[in-house]
Amino acid sequence: MRLLTVRQALAHPRFLLTAWPWRAAGYLLSSAPVGLAVLMVLLGGVALGGVLAVVLVGLPLLALLALLGLPVAAVERRRLRLVDDRPARSPHRAPDGPGPAVWARTRFREPATWRELGFTLVLATVLWPLDLLVAAVVLGVPLGLLGTPLVMATVGGGEEVRVLKLWLATSWPQASAAALVGLLMLAVSGYVLGAVAAGRAELTRALLAPADGERQERVAELVRSRVRLVDAFEAERRRIERDLHDGAQQRLVALSMTLGLARLDAPPGPLADQLAKAHDEAGKALAELRDLIQGIHPQVLADHGLGAAVADAADRSAVPVDVSVDLPGRLPEAVEAAAYFVVCEALANIGKHSGAGRAEVTGRHEGGLLALEVRDDGRGGAAAERGSGLTGLADRVSVLDGTISLSSPPGGPTLLRVEIPCEWRTEHFA
Repeated sequence: MRLLTVRQALAHPRFLLTAWPWRAAGYLLSSAPVGLAVLMVLLGGVALGGVLAVVLVGLPLLALLALLGLPVAAVERRRLRLVDDRPARSPHRAPDGPGPAVWARTRFREPATWRELGFTLVLATVLWPLDLLVAAVVLGVPLGLLGTPLVMATVGGGEEVRVLKLWLATSWPQASAAALVGLLMLAVSGYVLGAVAAGRAELTRALLAPADGERQERVAELVRSRVRLVDAFEAERRRIERDLHDGAQQRLVALSMTLGLARLDAPPGPLADQLAKAHDEAGKALAELRDLIQGIHPQVLADHGLGAAVADAADRSAVPVDVSVDLPGRLPEAVEAAAYFVVCEALANIGKHSGAGRAEVTGRHEGGLLALEVRDDGRGGAAAERGSGLTGLADRVSVLDGTISLSSPPGGPTLLRVEIPCEWRTEHFA
């Protein structure tokens, strides 16, 4: 199994024979130049901000200091590869549009920007001194002991040497014992460096490349893709409706008129009877096609909005329906279409299964939420999982972050509620 992190490598029996101890030492030691450079930039920025205390200059300077965390975080994510080979993706999302102003606005509104700034401040003041201290102590002590014989031979003249400036070694056996202890400590130091580097890497990953940020980005992309699919689906529906209305329907109208004229000109007899049957069938086909077009995307919905379309559906319902839909403006097309077809499906179910004598449709828009309710005084006992068609509509509404709830106790009444978050299309205001 390929080892991806120093944490995984610590459990390997041949850890000391791999490159991971050296990678851990390099990770901790390289923290010093990065942190020291950031500290110098911060101190220079604070000093410059004190000199240029004018608002027109000071505020842009503070903004630049706030964005300092972005390049530092990018460097830290790259440096993380020393002890963690897993991808460390940036938690930032793409700007909403081109231009530096849009980019800056996007970055200042992201929590990741301020999290990276906080990490940068901690790195400059706390982390790099700790990293350097740990690396210096963990490596310096065993290396100092290991080099005792060499120091005794070169500096002490072979007679005595002060070990780590703490005690005096006056013989070669003492110097060799110090070197042996240093060798043993150096082996232990590899594990200590690995453990410290693993903890430091986990902290960096949690703050600068959090897994929840990747999940949120994936969820956001899924939501955007669902919205794109809904828009494409609605556009395709509109295209089919337009093609049927302008193509097949016009051909059927022309065919019906031709058959009608031929029927008038034909003398009584078998031919006239066949023409009459063909004329009637053409009329039925034309009526079915119009119903199909109406079901795909009714013209009244496109021209006059959801309120008028619901009223039209209520007029065509087999059960008398009271309509009270108070929507003083137009909603997004996808929202109007989804809400309309939910109401149509509910009215169709009422007419087929409820035994109701009357129904009611109410609708309003409050607090960025479209709420529609369909009630009937039928026998109740309806359930979405029994093949009523509401499951598919609930899936369609969920694409728009909407919900459908159904209350239908035995004996009635039945209440279907639809809630879809949306905003007005202000260009359609009267």
